[in-house]
Amino acid sequence: MNFPDDLRYTNDHEWVKVLEDGTVRVGITDFAQSELGDVVFVETKPVGASLKQHEVFGTVEAVKTVADLFAPVAGSIKAVNEALDAAEVVNTSPYEEGWMIELTVDDPAQLEALMTAEQYKKTVGE
Repeated sequence: MNFPDDLRYTNDHEWVKVLEDGTVRVGITDFAQSELGDVVFVETKPVGASLKQHEVFGTVEAVKTVADLFAPVAGSIKAVNEALDAAEVVNTSPYEEGWMIELTVDDPAQLEALMTAEQYKKTVGE
């Protein structure tokens, strides 16, 4: 299982990467994609949508189930990953090509409350 140290994590199994311009990239963790199984479809709210922290921003459909995606921080969707048209990229590359959205962050302090890789590992029993 892969838990990159440069990311922050949520209890809902999303990861967050702070980009150079201060926006954040969001996706689901390696643990989450392995629990879901083969991802066949990803749907997100559109660019420009405003999100509250913990608000559903989309869904991931896998062979076994459908799961909601939750905003780790409040903000506005700046970009949606077009590569998700081939949803299996979430399974093969959850931290690189399989990212879901980029957000302009409303309150950077919310980022500090997210888990480190070590904290997240303990949460999922690694």
